[in-house]
Amino acid sequence: MGGTSLGLDRAPNARDLGGYVNAEGLTVRAGVVLRAEALNRLTDDDLAALSAVRTIVDYRGSGEIEAAGEDRLPAGADYVHLPVFAPGHDIYLTLVPLITGNDPVHQREVLGDGGAERIMISLYRWFVSDADVRRSFAETLRLISDPGARPVLFHCTAGKDRTGWMAAVLLTALGVHHETVVADYLLTNERQAPLLDLFRGPRTIIDPDLIAPLLDVRPQYLQAAFDQVKQDFGTFPAFLRDGLGADEAVLRKLLLA
Repeated sequence: MGGTSLGLDRAPNARDLGGYVNAEGLTVRAGVVLRAEALNRLTDDDLAALSAVRTIVDYRGSGEIEAAGEDRLPAGADYVHLPVFAPGHDIYLTLVPLITGNDPVHQREVLGDGGAERIMISLYRWFVSDADVRRSFAETLRLISDPGARPVLFHCTAGKDRTGWMAAVLLTALGVHHETVVADYLLTNERQAPLLDLFRGPRTIIDPDLIAPLLDVRPQYLQAAFDQVKQDFGTFPAFLRDGLGADEAVLRKLLLA
């Protein structure tokens, strides 16, 4: 069974992408590719649990890193910064003024009536349509294909959107059933449930129902990215080849047992 938690105290969404079985009955190798949220809050014990990791890929923008802190890295691991960022597609740039302004009317204008969902769907389509963004994901696949770089751990801030799409791309490339790919993606909602809890209670500064679509993951978000793949490239193999420069056969040879 895939999606095994790495057991990190300060990164509860960190998990192994190994263990999933593909359509041919082959299993994704465990301990080779890992996904997570930001690693800036890791404890010493968390770092010890990641001691085998050779490459850390960070999708956060510079502003996110400055605000939250740099990753704590296991000894000997290489840090690779591949920002997936643009002001027009930054959930945090959208969210911070809404919260700090404490203006319920403006909050509802931006996020109500499906506004939050539209922000997320636009974000996921951008993962596919933007050439600069694709280069970050392409380089991640190149690192995963390099035996000297593995195990590879990739992450963003919450480990749900940029990280979720990269995980979905990899598992799909390995022939894992789409339903399983979606299930791994949605597992974030269990691991990151405390995010929404921060906005509940008598002192909340924003309606949690308004903000929930920005903090959780939903099947329609992931589907929006796959829809963009079809629109821009026709097929997923063409997206891998022409959009990401990846060799599906090489990935399968390296990561399936």
